[in-house]
Amino acid sequence: MNQNNSILIKNVQLNGKSTDIYIEDNIIAEIGKRMEADHTINAEGKVALPGLINTHTHSAMTLLRGYADDLKLDEWLQKKIWPFEARLNEEHVYWGSKLACLEMIKSGTTCFNDMYWHMKGTARAVEEMGIRAVLAEAFIDLFDDEMMENSIKRTEDFIRYVKNLKNSKITPALGPHAVYTVSEDGLKWISEYSRENNLLIHFHLAETKKEIRDCRGRYGKSPVKFLNEIEFLSENLISAHSIWLSESEIRILAEKNVKVSHNPVSNMKLSSGFMPYSLMRKYNLLISLGTDGCASNNNLDMFESMKIAAIGHKLVGNDPRLMTAREIFDIATINGAISLGINAGRICEGRLADLILIDPKRPEFTPGYDLISDLVYAANGYCVDTVICDGSILMENREVRNENEIIEGVKRVVNEIIGK
Repeated sequence: MNQNNSILIKNVQLNGKSTDIYIEDNIIAEIGKRMEADHTINAEGKVALPGLINTHTHSAMTLLRGYADDLKLDEWLQKKIWPFEARLNEEHVYWGSKLACLEMIKSGTTCFNDMYWHMKGTARAVEEMGIRAVLAEAFIDLFDDEMMENSIKRTEDFIRYVKNLKNSKITPALGPHAVYTVSEDGLKWISEYSRENNLLIHFHLAETKKEIRDCRGRYGKSPVKFLNEIEFLSENLISAHSIWLSESEIRILAEKNVKVSHNPVSNMKLSSGFMPYSLMRKYNLLISLGTDGCASNNNLDMFESMKIAAIGHKLVGNDPRLMTAREIFDIATINGAISLGINAGRICEGRLADLILIDPKRPEFTPGYDLISDLVYAANGYCVDTVICDGSILMENREVRNENEIIEGVKRVVNEIIGK
């Protein structure tokens, strides 16, 4: 990781014009011609873009990439995923998360929102890799009082741990899994703790038809109406998936200023369904983009997720005008920044220096009629040449420090897990 007090990106293309971008500490301090800095990047011919922001993933699930494919969701979770996860420890999660950080850096993601187990391991990986992250320890009590108390203790311990790191790039959050794995009392505790400490809540909502049926069976109402009744919905809530929603429920989410994370690849692979984008846009819900974990995607390439989101909504909505390239690019950048409460998502003076450089001298950018169109419909993460996060260079000329060591470390711990 290259750390400098100042970085000058010279002769870079920004909004169709050649300019210089001057970064001081962790801020974009000046855009315009400048002479010198501690470190200079000659970006002749390259294009500067805001870093992509992944608002829903489980980073350590890189360890499960390809482990359980082509299964129904219930069978996938109960017979394959959960038994594998029961073998994990903090060291395993550290290596899986480190691999995820490497993959995200190499494909242009500068910030991610994560929920999983043993999250101190993920925090360690994030610190070492230099990427920005919002991290939540998974909260699951399965309607058991003792499990709820243990989940509360783990959550409070992790929040303290992250705060004690004093790393401005790592933000603690709360991670209740879903209405079918967290009790009403557990959800109420999360909601109150979020309000008292101004913490984001990372939550799976309305992902499957079964979730809706089971919630009606338990509480007599849909998940959104139940959560609204117990005052769980708020501007701090990031609602992942959000597929099986009525118009009245979408209106409720909008009134409560809930943020939605769209996960098209995972939803399609698991046949969960597709988010009602047109209705959400009608009520001005803030939508961001997520990959979900590598067990259900199976990669962390936000370029791929942008394309699948855009073409998926055109197909489902029977309208090629739905979710334009510009819309999904904004969803993957500025909307993610707003959702996570970070001053990024745009390249302009005063914003955090979270940005990427892409190389347009590639076949998929030729002949080059429309850059945003090419980014969404033609490109993939391999077009990313340089990644800067918080004013530090994490990748330059597609080289990331200790890449081979990370890959070999993951292979080693997977052999250990499978051996159990």
